[in-house]
Amino acid sequence: MKRLILNARVLTPTAVLPDYCLEITGGRITALTPCAQQQAWDADTEVFDACGAYVAPGLIDLHIHGTGGFGPELGTAQALLDLSVELARHGVTAFSPTLYCGKPADMCRILENTVRAFGQEKGAQLLGYHLEGPFISPQKPGVMKPEDIAPIDLQQMQALWQAAQGRIIQMTVAPELPGLAGLAAFCQKHHILLQAGHTNATYAEFLCGAQLGITHATHLFNAMRGFTHREPGAAGAVLLHPEISTEIIADGVHVHPDVVQFVTRIKPIENIVLITDALRPTAQAKPPFLANGEEVVFDGGVWKRKSDGVIAGSGLTLLQAVQNMVRWGLPLPQAVACASFNPARLLGLGDRGEIALGKRADLVVFDQEFQVQKTFLA
Repeated sequence: MKRLILNARVLTPTAVLPDYCLEITGGRITALTPCAQQQAWDADTEVFDACGAYVAPGLIDLHIHGTGGFGPELGTAQALLDLSVELARHGVTAFSPTLYCGKPADMCRILENTVRAFGQEKGAQLLGYHLEGPFISPQKPGVMKPEDIAPIDLQQMQALWQAAQGRIIQMTVAPELPGLAGLAAFCQKHHILLQAGHTNATYAEFLCGAQLGITHATHLFNAMRGFTHREPGAAGAVLLHPEISTEIIADGVHVHPDVVQFVTRIKPIENIVLITDALRPTAQAKPPFLANGEEVVFDGGVWKRKSDGVIAGSGLTLLQAVQNMVRWGLPLPQAVACASFNPARLLGLGDRGEIALGKRADLVVFDQEFQVQKTFLA
């Protein structure tokens, strides 16, 4: 099928191309031309008039627990398929379903029961799992259940890998834990992005982890040792080393907007990846609002655990995160790149995340109020 998108403001990682037309053939971008130069099209071409709206690469969420009442914690393939459809409504075309820290046997059960969803999606593509634990710091659990946190165990890691049928692509770990070298070698062999999070690592411990290949950080500043002038800590390692990339939850609560601006000034933009860390009840119409088996309430712009008020995750969509970055001063092309080009680059997905000839035609159309008009899936 051939498609044509007319009258678009096309977003590249560095610029806005006004009044452009996109031609799509076989799910790939085959032409990108100013509308004034667009030639007549065949009668069987599917035409979409963007009417001056923005056309951006499809958004990629590498850290999300759920949305719309759906998420991997439900432990069914259908839950992932429903989440895929729900995310596409919000402009996300690919995602990494994120498992909470859990007892390895419970995590294996979820993986075994959901992996059948891969390849059956009708919305956003499942890229692979992100395991947020269980090898994290007991000192920085965040909302994770302390009884589920475990020391590094390569046999357990092998069991998780087998349960997921090799579909684990990311894993959050505390780099200060004993046994990291073996885990890092396993992840390198199996092409798993190992990232630092839920960590009490000192600055030196973090850099030792970086030497083993941990050059990406989970939700910067949250559930990690903070920055001080005498001990830069895990957060300081991310800030001081431009080659270390990082997730940011841009809801204005997990990280203060001024601190987000500070990060964009001192780190290369290409090493900033917007994520939602959204919880299952995000965009869910009716209670009960549950996440990781516990009741949560939306309070002060974030989801909090009802029992003790601990922040449990965000209520963001990824496009809202992009909008917030623009409100806080980042140019729109760069903000969009943080949610499309940058995560694709991080995972080595060279076929997506950018509007260019030959790339996958995963696209989102949104207006000046950041309302999704249409999502195209390759």
